[in-house]
Amino acid sequence: MYQKAYGIINTLAPVHVGATAGEERGNLNLIFRDQFTKTGIIPGSSTRGRLRAEMRHYYYQQYKKEGRTEDEASKLAEAKVNKWYGNDAASSDSERTSESLVKFEYASIVWLPVFCPGQPIVWVSSPRLLKRYKRITQIDNLTLPDKYTRSRKLVPLPGNKLFFNFGFLTIEDEQDLSSWFPDNQELPAVVVGDDEIAMIHDMALYRQSRVALEKDQKRATNKAFFNVEALPEETILVFPVALKPDEAKEEWQPFPNNQKKDDIYLGGLESIGFGHCEIKFFNIN
Repeated sequence: MYQKAYGIINTLAPVHVGATAGEERGNLNLIFRDQFTKTGIIPGSSTRGRLRAEMRHYYYQQYKKEGRTEDEASKLAEAKVNKWYGNDAASSDSERTSESLVKFEYASIVWLPVFCPGQPIVWVSSPRLLKRYKRITQIDNLTLPDKYTRSRKLVPLPGNKLFFNFGFLTIEDEQDLSSWFPDNQELPAVVVGDDEIAMIHDMALYRQSRVALEKDQKRATNKAFFNVEALPEETILVFPVALKPDEAKEEWQPFPNNQKKDDIYLGGLESIGFGHCEIKFFNIN
């Protein structure tokens, strides 16, 4: 049997996980999306790869402090991460099947921040996204809100109207949605239909045009102009984690010093400020 845990991701900067810069088929670098709601996701491989790299670096430094040589420290650190996350595809043992003790599924949006005149930010979700959040967190007392339900923190315009760039939305109900937010910190929020969340999601995405200039003149180099889209800052996502019992009774520690929360970088374009996230784990022990 696997122990069930889950993680919450709060984006502290735009997060781009998808096509990389320099795609030959076009100059629009899209993010990965859920096939049904068409909203952004972060694949489990991205989370696993980052945590793997962080654990390898931490144990390498620890073994170096113990007086190990660089080669010994590297091998010991690699063995440690292979135990929890399986063999690296680039390792010498890549042809040998190795099951990881920690398994990650993709992270889906729970609440997406959207610019709304007069608010100025409204966090938006849909019944399908909230249903997955409830299933992952296993919080039994959550009652799934109907669409067009707002939180108590959201004050609509006269006539219970909410204005987005595409038009007006009519609020039909008010509910305490604090239990649907991590740590019960209720924000100005509204639930829309599953058939509407994709349109609002596209309106909320962070987009940036990037260009590489020639060295001797201010002109774009060949095929070096492209656009990037990313999940906006303050997006809240959830993902499930499965933990396989360890025969040595050792507990999985995703971060140093038994921390359950830390800042990490996910996705690409880290060098220009993308990918900064806070990740927090629940029900690990």
